[in-house]
Amino acid sequence: MDYYKILGINKSASESEIKKAYRQLAHKYHPDKNEGDDKKFKEINEAYQILSNKEKRAQYDRFGRVFSAGENPFGGFSAGGASPFGGQGSASGWDPRMFDGSDLGDIFDVFFEGLGFKSKRRTYQRGSDIEMIQEIDLEDAFNGTEKNIKYKVAVRCQKCNGLGYDEKSKFNQCLNCNGQGEIKEMRNTFFGSFVQVRKCNKCFGNGQIPDKVCDNCRGIGKINGEKRVNLKILKGIGDGQIIKIKGAGEFGERGVGEGDLYVRIRIKPHPVFERRDNNLHIKKEINIIDVLLGKKIEIPTISGTKIKFEIPAGFDLKQDLIIHGYGMSSFNGFGRGNLIVEFKIRTPKKLSGKAKKILEELDEEMK
Repeated sequence: MDYYKILGINKSASESEIKKAYRQLAHKYHPDKNEGDDKKFKEINEAYQILSNKEKRAQYDRFGRVFSAGENPFGGFSAGGASPFGGQGSASGWDPRMFDGSDLGDIFDVFFEGLGFKSKRRTYQRGSDIEMIQEIDLEDAFNGTEKNIKYKVAVRCQKCNGLGYDEKSKFNQCLNCNGQGEIKEMRNTFFGSFVQVRKCNKCFGNGQIPDKVCDNCRGIGKINGEKRVNLKILKGIGDGQIIKIKGAGEFGERGVGEGDLYVRIRIKPHPVFERRDNNLHIKKEINIIDVLLGKKIEIPTISGTKIKFEIPAGFDLKQDLIIHGYGMSSFNGFGRGNLIVEFKIRTPKKLSGKAKKILEELDEEMK
């Protein structure tokens, strides 16, 4: 499966180009749309999940697929299966207890570096991204709103300004890594024995240790705290959509900056309206006599007003009545959806003799 072809992009596409292509295609082929295609929608989502993840995308670009834990790109054997290096399972010298599938990317980096390919070492430029859910009413989604949200997260240590040490500190060479900022470790894998390089956890990769470590954050530069942010929700937003707030995530170690906050919107079920795309559906109970007499029917709208209308002559009450332009606001800001009324006919519980006679006369008249 060619994920780039599915999204209609080339292999050099940036993260923003991938995201833009995904949003356009997901909007077009969503099962609720007129051109909706459930199979194509699933393919689009699968392609985005792979290409939007840096590690998965690199693995896909290199091998044409993404490997799950326990697989390898040279044969996909397990502990009891045949090994491309000879023998069965542990007979080849591979002990599955010595291999952690989550480190597969690190092993590949070291393996290909040994073959002459230059491996780009991972660097951590900022803190972790976080995700949270914000519930809103359907009216908020219609009108748009702002929410002041509070959440617990690692924040910058104010005592040391996120550095992890006193600004006047003197630095000494880290004895753990001999000032290199990196630690080399010998690892045994099913490829053989390799030297793995990782960031020194004593000096945080700096190669030097300050003599005055901050006692408030213990040298990390961040502490547990909370943040408040103002979340702007645009009118027409859909259930499950995500809002990104840059720099509102977790503060990183030793002043490397914050990650981002991703807020997933959940719209509460409404007691009157059911939203389907940009259309709103409502059930209305009506009296058959009112319909016959041509009385106006009154129904509420999502904007808080009420509208009155007459049911057209000859209208089939088994069908839904469409009132154009009274649905949800469009997320792109152009126009509104429709209000779709489903009728439920209410008949009298008991008819008097006089009423029955009038209806019989009406029946004869209509014939």
